[in-house]
Amino acid sequence: MRLIEKVFNPTGKNHVGTLIFFHGSGDTGNGLTEWIRFLLGRDMEFPHIKVVIPTAPVQPYAPMGGENSNVWFNRKRIEMDCPEIRTSLASIYDTVNEMLIREMAQGVPANRIIVGGFSMGGALALHTAYHLNRDLAGAFAISSFLNTGSIVYDSLDSVPEDEHLPSLMMFHGERDTLVPPEWGQTTFDELAKCGVRGQFVPHRSAMHEIKKDQLLQVIKWANELIPEPREPSPSPSPPPEPAKKTVPAKRGKL
Repeated sequence: MRLIEKVFNPTGKNHVGTLIFFHGSGDTGNGLTEWIRFLLGRDMEFPHIKVVIPTAPVQPYAPMGGENSNVWFNRKRIEMDCPEIRTSLASIYDTVNEMLIREMAQGVPANRIIVGGFSMGGALALHTAYHLNRDLAGAFAISSFLNTGSIVYDSLDSVPEDEHLPSLMMFHGERDTLVPPEWGQTTFDELAKCGVRGQFVPHRSAMHEIKKDQLLQVIKWANELIPEPREPSPSPSPPPEPAKKTVPAKRGKL
């Protein structure tokens, strides 16, 4: 399934990485784009990284009484202890995998792709980086969680101890009442037990929302994971040869 996408190509000459940003449930790519623009005063753009903000498919969503909504997957309830609906997850896995394959076909290797998101979008990013494709550069999640007994943990259980896993950044508002910060912290701790390395950053004043400083930290972190290539330095000019003395041409006698 090809999703509707907002795409921000690199502002510079080189496209050497891609960042995919998944919105929260009930939102759209346009909605998230406008939210980012409001917070930053500009679009999320990089000189060398393409940013893709897709819109989730419309499907029935149980927490809304089965009404149609733009959601990445269905779930019975917004509760950490509620089992995942894995058939619903499998459907969006196929779609996300198509996005990753498309980026790699354009010359961007998996280890230069970052996935992230807000709320449900952050959960999808965690599924993508630690279950679907563990060769990615990193994942970030804002106000997100994984269900207890998630398929992500099952997948990580079989990972060799020396396997390099994508870097992780998780952010969570301490005033979040929809997704309590304890759910985010527990998710981070469980991923850490499975070998994932990263940071969990609480935000004292944030509710269930994205904050400007969180986006700025994501941008800084993305630049560190996928650094901008240095322009090749010009070859030094050879030192000038010493001036030769003019020698009169030798001529034979006429």
